[in-house]
Amino acid sequence: MLLSGLEPVRIGEGSLFVNIGERTNVTGSKAFARMILNGQFEEALAVARQQVENGAQVIDINMDEAMLDSQAAMVRFLNLIASEPDIARVPIMIDSSKWSVIEAGLRCIQGKGIVNSISMKEGEAAFIQQAKLLRRYGAAAVVMAFDEKGQADTYERKIEICERAYRLLVDQVDFPAEDIIFDPNIFAIATGIEEHNNYAVDFIEATRWIKQNLPGAKVSGGVSNVSFSFRGNDPVREAIHTVFLYHAIQAGMDMGIVNAGMVGVYDQLEPVLRERVEDVVLNRRPDAGERLVEIAETAKGAAKDDSKKYEWRAGTVEQRLSHALVHGITEFITEDTEEAYRAILAKGGRPLHVIEGPLMDGMNVVGDLFGQGKMFLPQVVKSARVMKSAVAHLIPYIEEEKRQDEAAGRDVRSKGKIIIATVKGDVHDIGKNIVTVVLQCNNFEVVNMGVMVPCHEILARAKVEGADIVGLSGLITPSLEEMQYVAAEMQKDEHFRIKKIPLLIGGATTSRVHTA
Repeated sequence: MLLSGLEPVRIGEGSLFVNIGERTNVTGSKAFARMILNGQFEEALAVARQQVENGAQVIDINMDEAMLDSQAAMVRFLNLIASEPDIARVPIMIDSSKWSVIEAGLRCIQGKGIVNSISMKEGEAAFIQQAKLLRRYGAAAVVMAFDEKGQADTYERKIEICERAYRLLVDQVDFPAEDIIFDPNIFAIATGIEEHNNYAVDFIEATRWIKQNLPGAKVSGGVSNVSFSFRGNDPVREAIHTVFLYHAIQAGMDMGIVNAGMVGVYDQLEPVLRERVEDVVLNRRPDAGERLVEIAETAKGAAKDDSKKYEWRAGTVEQRLSHALVHGITEFITEDTEEAYRAILAKGGRPLHVIEGPLMDGMNVVGDLFGQGKMFLPQVVKSARVMKSAVAHLIPYIEEEKRQDEAAGRDVRSKGKIIIATVKGDVHDIGKNIVTVVLQCNNFEVVNMGVMVPCHEILARAKVEGADIVGLSGLITPSLEEMQYVAAEMQKDEHFRIKKIPLLIGGATTSRVHTA
């Protein structure tokens, strides 16, 4: 699947889970609804911007409010987004129950977006007609597991409706299979009603069946629905979202409408809470709901209990830095980085050793959890910001060390010149900037070209500067393709071939496999 705002987003085999920002939705966010109703569109744009900055790869926009001219509000908001490149770079999901609002939105968006949603609740004829219009607009479609009999609430009904819709779309409408996104309905669990106990399992198993039997189709869903029984108890809701996503993604769930602030780190959940939530999500025992309710208030109280909240502060400085990085906590990062620096300095070490030691150890934990699907992109972005704060605290010490080396007449000659850039289509640069600091500490001359840098500019600058190495950075999956393109262009260019200039790549989605 290829989507785009101002930049492309590819979703397919090997792609990371796609977080769809949910806060620009008047039905799901009272604060956002208030802004739109009061005509505070600049403030509403700030909500969209914050979602993108926090790692949302798609933003869901819904204006379905009884006291609102939904169509006019949708058009105005989308037109405002179009004039903000930092928001418009991600694809838009137009979310409405009104077809007129959907069609008005499709006329506004740049690139290729998603429509949320179409279904067979009004019969096959209406479904086919809407699908044909979406195909004409070039949009991908969220297809609800909903037919003339109602919403699918069992595994059997979910796969029956999804298969029927798939056949209609592919065989009769000639709708691209890769542009079909099924939503097999995420319902609330632990409601106290026995018939609801298997809702999460039914979704997870339906997801697995869709991925195995409907080639090309993707799976999405509104994640916050699953924890609705515990509204008002954020720690339990967060734990439910975390456990549910961990298992749903393993089954093949491609994307979801998620509040990134309400998803935790699977391995870091309190063990008893995680076990009881897992019992509920996987329906492992008949009394699972009651057992979770038993500890729900305790979990809520623990989140408010400052003594427990700060228990991690009792660990070693290395443990504290790792915890702060994994959980995205900036509150104590300056003092902990300073303590680590003093300890390393006392042993004859350098400020660089704080970065290469405890800070990188913590980021390696983040990388491992991310690779195992136990952390998600928005959480990695928060971790990177903590790392950035720690490195910023060390920079004055690093610069002072350089001045002392020069004054003492030590050899500070350059070991080589490196051009480094975040590739076209990617605005993430925290990791690249940290690498720049480390290289400079090791007497490399670094030309940092910034973000969103096209291939031809990177190669031209490398020639002008006489670079010995070219470094490419990127966080999102499409950046890998841009890196491959740069590598291919370097191979074609005699300058890079003859001089055998090496290419370095880095970023959350890269691995040794990509350098082969």
